[in-house]
Amino acid sequence: MRRAPLFAALDDEAAQALLSQMTLSRLERGDILFREGDQGDSLYVIGEGKVKLGRTSADGRENLIAILGPGEMFGELSLFDPGPRTMTATAVAETQLMGLGHESLTLLLSGRSEVAKALLAALSSRLRRTNEHLADLVFTDVPGRVAKALLDLANRFGRPVDEGILVTHDLTQEELAQLVGASRETVNKALADFATRGWLKLEARAVLLLDIDRLKRRAR
Repeated sequence: MRRAPLFAALDDEAAQALLSQMTLSRLERGDILFREGDQGDSLYVIGEGKVKLGRTSADGRENLIAILGPGEMFGELSLFDPGPRTMTATAVAETQLMGLGHESLTLLLSGRSEVAKALLAALSSRLRRTNEHLADLVFTDVPGRVAKALLDLANRFGRPVDEGILVTHDLTQEELAQLVGASRETVNKALADFATRGWLKLEARAVLLLDIDRLKRRAR
């Protein structure tokens, strides 16, 4: 929790006081915290597990916007710009998170400019990542987007093992395809090609990255 921008600017006493105002929620894989279009006035910080944020088109197609893990927060837009939720938040693993309501956050921000700055920095980072994602959809082919997504997941969820970096992303093949904005068949073809080249090994809802340098070059 201390890794979250909301807490990073606080000393231990202030962080504990803030934590006492937050509400604990526990989700199992597949549980939906809120849906696109729901009214909301709370932000959430992930303590354990992972949450996917996605949108659904009028014809039922799904687009996965982000995968978030421990220390990351979401839902903050509803605090600054009240209105319907713009995405659906679904747990992709057993997840524990803390929620903070509008009134509590307003009181916190009114007396601590450093927290407001930290939140603005987090929002700016989120916007930058969104802009990069949009650019990738236009300028990068599917294998390149797959390589870049795997490297991003490795940076946030990977852990070193003897053979390389093990990334337990907890995503199905369909969810991974939604994350890079391509069909499952096209993404599977790219993954199979990477595996044949010896760059990675596929596992159940995980991937073992064997050649980071080659993946980085392919992601450019």
